[in-house]
Amino acid sequence: MTDPRTAESIKWLTQYCRKHSLPKCDPAVHQCLERSIDDYLQWMKSAGYARQTRQGHKAQLNKLLSFVKNRRFSREQIFTSKSIERLKKLTGQNDLPAIHRLSRYLFEQGKISKPLSRKPHSIGLPKIYEDYLAYLKVHRQATVRQISRIKRVLAPFNDYLNTHNIDLAALTIEQVDHFLSDFFAPFSPATCTVYRSMIRQFLRYLYQERQITKKDLSPLIVGAHLFSKANPPNFLRPRQVQRLFAGLKLTTPVDIRTYAMVHLAYLMGLRPQEISMITLDDISFARATLRVKDRKTNHPIKLPLPEDVIKAMAAYLIGVRPESSHRTLFLTLKAPYEPLTAGIVGYYISDCMRREGLGASAYWLRHTYAQNLLETGASIYEIKEMLGHDSIESTKKYLHIHIALMRKVLFDETI
Repeated sequence: MTDPRTAESIKWLTQYCRKHSLPKCDPAVHQCLERSIDDYLQWMKSAGYARQTRQGHKAQLNKLLSFVKNRRFSREQIFTSKSIERLKKLTGQNDLPAIHRLSRYLFEQGKISKPLSRKPHSIGLPKIYEDYLAYLKVHRQATVRQISRIKRVLAPFNDYLNTHNIDLAALTIEQVDHFLSDFFAPFSPATCTVYRSMIRQFLRYLYQERQITKKDLSPLIVGAHLFSKANPPNFLRPRQVQRLFAGLKLTTPVDIRTYAMVHLAYLMGLRPQEISMITLDDISFARATLRVKDRKTNHPIKLPLPEDVIKAMAAYLIGVRPESSHRTLFLTLKAPYEPLTAGIVGYYISDCMRREGLGASAYWLRHTYAQNLLETGASIYEIKEMLGHDSIESTKKYLHIHIALMRKVLFDETI
């Protein structure tokens, strides 16, 4: 529901455009933008954004829809500095973060050629920071959006060091704490948790990868995120898995599509991003293999297709998938048929789990897959390859010692 202030603003904007006899927008462009906004808001929900944040974004994006409806724009023309400046002038707002973030989201999905730029981020950072960002792109597969967010933390951190004449090589935890206390002041606890993690990872890079700092300061930055890592990854127990699959329905096209995605996540341990990137050319039913090319390691791998996954994908391909020029496996079910984003894949998988009262996310199925491999006797190196990790340390974080296995080893009990 739109709040009264936003509704009044949209009403005024519409009346203004009518009064000045502005040309109408192509209905197809307006509808496409409306669908993109819906996808973006669903992605925000699946990514765990707070309800208040999503509502704030929705209010700004509704104003964008009203603005575009009364102008003859192409999709590319919507996301230009000139257009956004005109919208700011009409609405009286100096900043429209939701529209900037929507443009980055559409850019990452290949829907527009470039995102809106923000002047503060056009300033270059010193080489060590740029090296770190390049490292994240290569070794952590960081997206454009993630790099932009990290820059918003590293830029003020660099400013703080320059202001106080602090050399990175001589950095102390007291200085880092002082920066964080000042920098975090206007942010919510959830945002602080994310930003704290970004600084922690940068400090770890300085010590482990570049040997710039004499001491690893990253473990000293204590926050909620660090404490949460002390707990093992969440995974489903056998009864919960049975409940999940018993609750899966095959009554609607959406149900059948979700059914196939859940099988890929649980029986093959694929990330939502990897599921969203599967193409028809990656599947070989004759050889019962699936090529997964969008791995964090940048090393594609062919994985065996379990029989249940083959059946689930076949049901989707034969009975549900619309005819399209797109080669991507999973598409939207309403015209124009477009590939699903990773956020939407994660949303549908998580939603069916929540309906069964599991309160779980799509990544729980990936953790469960790793747990199942461990129980069947696979080595940690084999699990590393199956999960597509670039280091053995990443794999260790996914694994949790099953209590039944521990009792078998310690007490020689029968499982």
